[in-house]
Amino acid sequence: MSDNHGNTPAAWSAVVVALLGFVVGALGLMLSPVNMTIFWVGVALGVGSLLVYVVMAKMGFNSSSH
Repeated sequence: MSDNHGNTPAAWSAVVVALLGFVVGALGLMLSPVNMTIFWVGVALGVGSLLVYVVMAKMGFNSSSH
């Protein structure tokens, strides 16, 4: 396994965006009545986190300097 496995700016940014997506989606499901629009925004943020990772990795933020 690599020394910097998961400890890169690209990985952390993707995790933060995915976590935000989970929180938004969960809030949409907890509302009464359930707000499916907010839920799907959360799903889109979760999928968008993959895009954040790929873009940042292509920009060179997928390598650690330590």
